[in-house]
Amino acid sequence: MKRISLMILVVIFVGGCAGIPVREAVKVDMTVPVGKIEGNQFTGIRYPFKVSAPAGWEMTTEYPKFMLELGYEEEGLKSSEVFIFNAATQSNLQIDFVPAGRYARFDQKTIERLTNIGAGSFRDESEKEGGERTQAEVSTTQPYSLKGVPYAAKNFATFSRNGVKTEQGWIYGFAEPYQIFILYMILEKEGTNDRQDIKTILDSFQVMSKP
Repeated sequence: MKRISLMILVVIFVGGCAGIPVREAVKVDMTVPVGKIEGNQFTGIRYPFKVSAPAGWEMTTEYPKFMLELGYEEEGLKSSEVFIFNAATQSNLQIDFVPAGRYARFDQKTIERLTNIGAGSFRDESEKEGGERTQAEVSTTQPYSLKGVPYAAKNFATFSRNGVKTEQGWIYGFAEPYQIFILYMILEKEGTNDRQDIKTILDSFQVMSKP
Protein backbone atom coordinates (compact mmCIF):
# COMPACT_ATOMS: atom_id res chain seq x y z
CA MET A 1 0.00 0.00 0.00
CA LYS A 2 1.40 3.35 -0.98
CA ARG A 3 1.80 4.96 2.39
CA ILE A 4 -0.73 5.69 2.48
CA SER A 5 -3.15 7.74 0.86
CA LEU A 6 -5.02 7.58 4.17
CA MET A 7 -2.32 9.63 5.84
CA ILE A 8 -2.43 12.26 3.11
CA LEU A 9 -6.20 12.55 3.44
CA VAL A 10 -6.01 12.77 7.20
CA VAL A 11 -3.39 15.52 7.04
CA ILE A 12 -5.67 17.44 4.70
CA PHE A 13 -8.56 16.88 7.11
CA VAL A 14 -6.78 18.09 10.21
CA GLY A 15 -5.17 20.98 8.41
CA GLY A 16 -8.47 22.18 7.02
CA CYS A 17 -10.35 22.45 10.30
CA ALA A 18 -11.11 25.90 11.68
CA GLY A 19 -12.71 27.51 14.68
CA ILE A 20 -11.43 27.58 18.24
CA PRO A 21 -8.03 25.90 18.78
CA VAL A 22 -8.27 22.78 20.94
CA ARG A 23 -4.53 22.49 21.67
CA GLU A 24 -1.31 24.43 21.47
CA ALA A 25 0.81 23.92 18.39
CA VAL A 26 2.73 20.67 18.84
CA LYS A 27 6.49 21.10 18.64
CA VAL A 28 8.57 18.00 17.98
CA ASP A 29 12.33 18.16 18.46
CA MET A 30 13.58 16.32 15.39
CA THR A 31 17.17 16.55 16.62
CA VAL A 32 16.62 14.01 19.41
CA PRO A 33 16.89 10.28 18.63
CA VAL A 34 13.65 8.63 17.59
CA GLY A 35 14.05 6.09 20.38
CA LYS A 36 16.17 3.28 21.75
CA ILE A 37 16.08 -0.47 21.19
CA GLU A 38 17.02 -2.66 24.11
CA GLY A 39 16.70 -6.37 23.48
CA ASN A 40 13.29 -6.92 21.97
CA GLN A 41 11.78 -3.59 23.08
CA PHE A 42 11.66 -0.15 21.48
CA THR A 43 11.09 2.86 23.72
CA GLY A 44 10.33 6.14 21.99
CA ILE A 45 12.22 9.31 22.85
CA ARG A 46 10.82 11.64 20.20
CA TYR A 47 7.31 10.28 20.75
CA PRO A 48 6.01 8.63 23.96
CA PHE A 49 5.38 5.01 23.05
CA LYS A 50 6.86 1.57 23.43
CA VAL A 51 6.48 -1.71 21.58
CA SER A 52 8.04 -5.17 21.73
CA ALA A 53 9.04 -7.74 19.13
CA PRO A 54 8.30 -11.47 19.51
CA ALA A 55 11.02 -14.11 19.32
CA GLY A 56 12.45 -14.50 15.83
CA TRP A 57 11.50 -10.98 14.74
CA GLU A 58 13.87 -8.06 14.23
CA MET A 59 13.45 -4.42 15.18
CA THR A 60 15.07 -1.36 13.59
CA THR A 61 14.58 2.38 13.17
CA GLU A 62 15.64 2.18 9.51
CA TYR A 63 13.33 0.53 7.01
CA PRO A 64 14.33 -2.91 5.65
CA LYS A 65 15.14 -2.67 1.94
CA PHE A 66 12.81 -5.57 1.06
CA MET A 67 9.81 -3.39 1.95
CA LEU A 68 10.40 -1.41 -1.25
CA GLU A 69 9.94 -4.63 -3.22
CA LEU A 70 6.64 -5.21 -1.38
CA GLY A 71 5.24 -1.98 -2.82
CA TYR A 72 5.91 0.55 -0.06
CA GLU A 73 7.17 3.97 -1.09
CA GLU A 74 10.53 5.12 0.25
CA GLU A 75 9.29 8.57 1.24
CA GLY A 76 6.60 7.06 3.44
CA LEU A 77 8.95 4.51 4.96
CA LYS A 78 11.41 7.21 5.95
CA SER A 79 8.82 8.95 8.08
CA SER A 80 8.04 5.91 10.26
CA GLU A 81 9.67 5.65 13.67
CA VAL A 82 10.21 1.92 14.01
CA PHE A 83 9.97 -1.27 11.95
CA ILE A 84 9.44 -4.81 13.22
CA PHE A 85 9.81 -7.69 10.77
CA ASN A 86 10.33 -11.39 10.24
CA ALA A 87 13.30 -11.65 7.90
CA ALA A 88 12.42 -15.21 6.90
CA THR A 89 8.89 -14.41 5.70
CA GLN A 90 9.12 -10.61 5.16
CA SER A 91 5.99 -10.05 7.23
CA ASN A 92 6.37 -6.61 8.76
CA LEU A 93 4.88 -3.79 10.82
CA GLN A 94 5.72 -0.08 10.95
CA ILE A 95 4.65 2.70 13.31
CA ASP A 96 4.41 6.42 12.64
CA PHE A 97 3.34 9.34 14.82
CA VAL A 98 2.08 12.64 13.38
CA PRO A 99 1.21 15.68 15.54
CA ALA A 100 -2.39 16.83 15.17
CA GLY A 101 -3.18 20.37 14.10
CA ARG A 102 -4.36 22.99 16.56
CA TYR A 103 -7.97 22.83 15.40
CA ALA A 104 -8.36 19.10 14.78
CA ARG A 105 -10.97 17.33 16.88
CA PHE A 106 -11.19 13.57 17.21
CA ASP A 107 -13.68 11.02 18.43
CA GLN A 108 -14.20 7.34 17.65
CA LYS A 109 -16.64 8.03 14.84
CA THR A 110 -14.19 10.36 13.10
CA ILE A 111 -11.33 7.88 13.46
CA GLU A 112 -13.41 5.07 11.96
CA ARG A 113 -14.56 7.27 9.09
CA LEU A 114 -11.01 8.25 8.20
CA THR A 115 -9.77 4.67 8.56
CA ASN A 116 -12.45 3.61 6.11
CA ILE A 117 -11.04 6.10 3.61
CA GLY A 118 -7.94 3.91 3.58
CA ALA A 119 -10.05 1.03 2.27
CA GLY A 120 -11.23 3.13 -0.64
CA SER A 121 -7.67 4.23 -1.36
CA PHE A 122 -6.49 0.62 -1.32
CA ARG A 123 -9.17 -0.39 -3.83
CA ASP A 124 -8.31 2.54 -6.13
CA GLU A 125 -4.58 1.78 -6.04
CA SER A 126 -5.21 -1.92 -6.66
CA GLU A 127 -7.33 -1.19 -9.73
CA LYS A 128 -4.69 1.15 -11.15
CA GLU A 129 -1.85 -1.30 -10.60
CA GLY A 130 -3.75 -4.36 -11.81
CA GLY A 131 -2.41 -7.85 -11.20
CA GLU A 132 -3.37 -10.17 -8.39
CA ARG A 133 -4.26 -7.39 -5.99
CA THR A 134 -7.34 -6.52 -8.05
CA GLN A 135 -8.91 -9.58 -6.42
CA ALA A 136 -8.37 -8.17 -2.94
CA GLU A 137 -11.09 -8.62 -0.36
CA VAL A 138 -11.37 -5.60 1.93
CA SER A 139 -12.80 -5.96 5.41
CA THR A 140 -15.12 -3.57 7.19
CA THR A 141 -13.63 -0.94 9.49
CA GLN A 142 -13.81 -1.89 13.16
CA PRO A 143 -12.87 -0.20 16.46
CA TYR A 144 -9.51 -1.40 17.75
CA SER A 145 -7.99 -1.34 21.23
CA LEU A 146 -4.46 -0.07 21.79
CA LYS A 147 -3.03 0.66 25.24
CA GLY A 148 -3.09 4.36 26.03
CA VAL A 149 -5.01 5.23 22.85
CA PRO A 150 -8.57 6.53 23.38
CA TYR A 151 -9.64 6.23 19.74
CA ALA A 152 -8.45 3.68 17.19
CA ALA A 153 -9.81 1.68 14.27
CA LYS A 154 -8.55 -1.06 11.99
CA ASN A 155 -9.13 -2.25 8.45
CA PHE A 156 -7.34 -4.77 6.26
CA ALA A 157 -7.35 -6.38 2.83
CA THR A 158 -6.42 -9.92 1.83
CA PHE A 159 -5.08 -10.86 -1.58
CA SER A 160 -2.60 -13.14 -3.32
CA ARG A 161 0.86 -11.80 -4.06
CA ASN A 162 3.06 -14.00 -6.22
CA GLY A 163 0.99 -16.95 -5.07
CA VAL A 164 1.34 -16.09 -1.37
CA LYS A 165 -1.74 -15.21 0.63
CA THR A 166 -1.15 -11.72 1.98
CA GLU A 167 -2.90 -9.46 4.45
CA GLN A 168 -2.29 -5.72 4.33
CA GLY A 169 -3.67 -3.91 7.35
CA TRP A 170 -3.80 -0.38 8.63
CA ILE A 171 -4.67 0.97 12.07
CA TYR A 172 -5.33 4.64 12.68
CA GLY A 173 -5.54 6.07 16.17
CA PHE A 174 -5.39 9.26 18.19
CA ALA A 175 -3.86 9.89 21.60
CA GLU A 176 -3.57 13.57 22.43
CA PRO A 177 -1.84 15.28 20.69
CA TYR A 178 -0.73 12.61 18.18
CA GLN A 179 -2.23 10.78 15.25
CA ILE A 180 -0.92 7.21 15.14
CA PHE A 181 -0.48 5.16 11.97
CA ILE A 182 0.34 1.46 12.15
CA LEU A 183 0.73 -0.47 8.90
CA TYR A 184 1.37 -4.18 8.74
CA MET A 185 1.72 -6.89 6.12
CA ILE A 186 1.42 -10.61 6.78
CA LEU A 187 2.77 -13.01 4.17
CA GLU A 188 1.32 -16.38 5.10
CA LYS A 189 3.89 -19.11 4.60
CA GLU A 190 3.70 -22.72 5.73
CA GLY A 191 5.09 -23.41 9.16
CA THR A 192 4.94 -19.82 10.37
CA ASN A 193 2.70 -18.05 12.84
CA ASP A 194 3.09 -14.46 11.69
CA ARG A 195 -0.56 -13.59 12.24
CA GLN A 196 -0.32 -14.37 15.95
CA ASP A 197 3.05 -12.61 16.12
CA ILE A 198 1.56 -9.42 14.65
CA LYS A 199 -1.18 -9.57 17.26
CA THR A 200 1.47 -9.99 19.94
CA ILE A 201 3.24 -6.88 18.67
CA LEU A 202 0.04 -4.86 18.64
CA ASP A 203 -0.85 -6.07 22.13
CA SER A 204 2.54 -4.84 23.37
CA PHE A 205 2.16 -1.37 21.84
CA GLN A 206 1.50 1.35 24.39
CA VAL A 207 1.35 5.13 24.35
CA MET A 208 2.86 6.34 27.60
CA SER A 209 1.66 9.28 29.66
CA LYS A 210 4.05 12.18 29.80
CA PRO A 211 5.66 12.68 33.22
